[in-house]
Amino acid sequence: MKAAATNSTILLLLTLALAPTVIADDADSSRFDVSQYQGNVVVLDFWASWCGPCRRSFPWLNQMQARYGQEGLVIIGVNVDASREDAKVFLAEYPADFRINFDTEGVLATAYGVEAMPSSYVIGRDGELRASHRGFRVRQQAEYEAILVEALGEKP
Repeated sequence: MKAAATNSTILLLLTLALAPTVIADDADSSRFDVSQYQGNVVVLDFWASWCGPCRRSFPWLNQMQARYGQEGLVIIGVNVDASREDAKVFLAEYPADFRINFDTEGVLATAYGVEAMPSSYVIGRDGELRASHRGFRVRQQAEYEAILVEALGEKP
């Protein structure tokens, strides 16, 4: 079992190394490169409008951005809906106090091997993957936050 976990970790790291760094257009139609956030801790959170756990994760993500943004936390919600209209309806009910980008073609989601909604990837100040998890469980919020605090405490 441990060997399988090690192999999947190696595969994920290789995928991240080969993944495109440019995320699809954001709400303002500007493009950006994830590497522009080097020196910060970045959470890439893949979500969809039909995702029940995403509804529970957004308030927590907002809290984390407010609590740790000044310390270098950057949360980027990557919407994978085929229709931006579906995402807009979701965001009207569950507003985001963090950047939202769109991956309507699923290019970035495919590159990261996203299999569940939400899927989150914590990237350290040095650009290396620190943690990832599928789904969102309210009872694990303290565990998720501890991962962020640890990554924020690391030197770039």
